[in-house]
Parts: sequence; C-alpha cells; structure tokens
Amino acid sequence: MSDNLPLVPGSAAPAAAAPRRAFSGTDVWIFDLDNTLYPAECRLFLQIDRRMGEFISRLLGVSFEQAQHLRKTYYKQFGTTLNGLMRIHRIEPEPFLEYVHDIDLGAVATNARLRASIEQLQGRRLIFTNGSRRHAERVAGKIGVLDLFEDICSIETCDFTPKPAAAAFDRMIARHDVAAARAAMFEDMPANLEVPHALGMTTVLVHDETGHHPWRIGDDPAGAAPEHVHHRTTDLAGFLEVLGATTQARSAEV
Repeated sequence: MSDNLPLVPGSAAPAAAAPRRAFSGTDVWIFDLDNTLYPAECRLFLQIDRRMGEFISRLLGVSFEQAQHLRKTYYKQFGTTLNGLMRIHRIEPEPFLEYVHDIDLGAVATNARLRASIEQLQGRRLIFTNGSRRHAERVAGKIGVLDLFEDICSIETCDFTPKPAAAAFDRMIARHDVAAARAAMFEDMPANLEVPHALGMTTVLVHDETGHHPWRIGDDPAGAAPEHVHHRTTDLAGFLEVLGATTQARSAEV
C-alpha cells in the first residue's frame, strides 16, 4: 500500500515538486490550538484582537486606533504582539495574557467527531500554541478534547518565544522529548510549518475557505502548496478519520 494519505473532502493535493511525507512512522501528534482545533468561523481572534488593542491603549495612553497600529507592527516585527510589548515596553506577560484571553467561548461547540478522530491516533498527542496554557485548557475543554492530550506546550512553556521562531520549536522538542522525524504538526498558519518541515516533521495545514481566516497560497488556495506544506485540509476531523483508517489498514497487512 502506498504511504500517501488519500485525499479527504476539503483537502487538496500538494504541488508535484513537494512530495508528501508519510505518516507511517508517526507516533507524536502535535496540534496548534486557535483556528486549528476549532474552525476559524468561530472568530475568537476578533475578540482577542480587540482586547489586545484595549490593553495597549490603556497601557500606553493612546487611542484604540493607535494601539491597533502598534499591535500589527509588533506582530510583524516580533512574531507576537506580546513579544513586542515585552521587548519594547518591558511589560510582564501574565497580565496581558490574562486580559486578552478573557473571551466568550460561546461560538466554540463540543466536537464529538473531532474527539473520536483524535482519540484513534496511536502515540502521544500534544497541543503547541502561542496562546497561554489557561486559554488552551479552556478552549480544548470546550471542544471536548482536553483529556486526550498528554500536555500543552504554551507560550509560557517556551519562555514567551513564539512560533514560527526555531527557538520555540527547540524548546518544545526538548521539553517533551519529541523525535522530529516521528512527529506530525497540524497548523493553520503556513509560516509556522517551515521549521517543522526543516526539522523532519510531517506537516499538515488546516485552512479555511469561509474568508474568516485570510491566507492564500499564491492566488489560489487550492493551487500549489509551498514545499514545507506536505498535506492540507479544510476538514481536520475528516482528514484524521482517513488517516486513522489508512493506518489501521497498514497494521492489518503487517
């Protein structure tokens, strides 16, 4: 049987120049949190975005509009707004994280199908997020999958160094004793898959076609993927269901 994973509904084949890495040896499953374990259409980041602007406005005594301009600037320059605030304004991170993640999770639904598809993955399961541990616990708990994960590697765990920095992945790998060649990384941000690809992980881009999470591969989100994206899907549960069935079929052949 081929090591290639069959396409699932909502999935697109990667570019011919970027052959897929297989999952046959994977025993560590690493998932981003926001817009990955729940769909971007929940629009939680709109709440987080506004609360970041409010925090900066109050911290620096500037208008909300000025605060949002600074937020975007820090994000582009430092990887996260928090990283910029820590470097430029020397803030303590905890009050910021507590404030910006104090959001309404009403739009996040319990997802029994996703739970079942994650539960059948053989090996270790981790959440790796640029958010706080408390935020990850709340969101994963609301989805109904928190207990399926061995641990959460949060922004605190990485000494506030965010993805996509290589140092964040180095800290995650060292803390959780991850063998990169036996790991798969699921992410909603293409840039956050470049380092996992370089380290030897199998990468999966979980993307959105509703317009609530604006990213594109070239001009066509169904077109050729960059070489660091080995698989992509708009249906994480469906992707994992096919992956589980394929893995079980291989095991039965051995």
